[in-house]
Amino acid sequence: MAAVPTPSSPAAAPKASTASFLKSNLRDYGMLLSLVVIMAFFWWMTDGTLMQPLNLTNLVLQNSYIVIMALGMLLVIVAGHIDLSVGSLVGFIGALAAVLMVEYNWHFVPAVLVCLLAGAVIGAIQGYFVAFFSIPSFIVTLAGMLVFRGLNLALLQGQSVGPFDPTFQLLSSGFIPDPLAGETLRTTSLLVGVVVAVLLFVARLRERANQFRHGMDTEPPAIFFGKNLFFSALIIALCWKMSQYKGLPNVMVVMTLLMLFYDFVTTRTTIGRRIYALGGNEKAARLSGVKTKWLSFYTFVNMGVLAAVAGMVFAARLNTATPKAGVGFELDVIAACFIGGASATGGVGKVMGAVIGAFIMGVMNNGMSIMGIGIDYQQVIKGLVLLAAVFFDVYNKNKS
Repeated sequence: MAAVPTPSSPAAAPKASTASFLKSNLRDYGMLLSLVVIMAFFWWMTDGTLMQPLNLTNLVLQNSYIVIMALGMLLVIVAGHIDLSVGSLVGFIGALAAVLMVEYNWHFVPAVLVCLLAGAVIGAIQGYFVAFFSIPSFIVTLAGMLVFRGLNLALLQGQSVGPFDPTFQLLSSGFIPDPLAGETLRTTSLLVGVVVAVLLFVARLRERANQFRHGMDTEPPAIFFGKNLFFSALIIALCWKMSQYKGLPNVMVVMTLLMLFYDFVTTRTTIGRRIYALGGNEKAARLSGVKTKWLSFYTFVNMGVLAAVAGMVFAARLNTATPKAGVGFELDVIAACFIGGASATGGVGKVMGAVIGAFIMGVMNNGMSIMGIGIDYQQVIKGLVLLAAVFFDVYNKNKS
């Protein structure tokens, strides 16, 4: 008579391991599942309009600057701080770029460099007050929000300034070249998507093999292959859809490179691990030899540079700098991080979680707009989603 597998027997071990892994990583997989469910819901409610090639392209363009800023905001939040000035900084940098390129006829290359330097300096100033004077980041960046909104109005003198140089516009409105010259399909963009999907899958396989070789905990095989095959199929499907319009936008390439870079920094480098240690327990990190003040300072410098990049992307997309540019962006960026799994108390958060959170917000905005839901109710729904995400985080912490 065959023995019935007990919880400790080999036959039952994989199931127990998979269940425990899913339970311990509920937030990560829950956000990914939420994005899939939300996209499916709005695809059904909009009769397929959400997944049309033109709309998918617009979805990427509309959320590119939010994703870019979310990468920097994630590090700030993980370090235990917050930055409320990023929306105003986006508007200010866009205004600075417009004044330099349109009114003073600067070439776009030195203008871009000056804008990036300005973002770094602004981040450094705010980070200095937070890190070395121990002024709460909420107060410092709230002041920055007001200051740079005012400077934006002063630079533009209350008027819109544009248009930009056509080459500069390609940052946000251009698409990667198609040397293969597909008639109804941008073949180059599709091939790029396939290559990226394969390379990412191979990289994850190698990472898993290294973890296994060193005796580290790894994902159960079913979850690992299911998740990575899903991601690969999603990348290829997205590129195939967008290839039916104009192909992959230039800003999507920029956004993807930044995502890969920050994922590497947060998971593979010493400074990344130290930022998490800083947010988890600042005193313990300091006693361990981590220069916590300088680390906090660097996170704000990084945030300033990424806000400058986002400001130029947004200005290039509108082809003009306006006094209202960036209004409310800080709320979408912070919400993206919290919805994507970052903890309000610091020390917790992942790059891909922030990206997923940004696209959850983007899909909701886009889907509700297509359905004709007014901006008033859109704000209500987004607020409730943010509250639910933070409640879920706090509830899980208290439960554990």
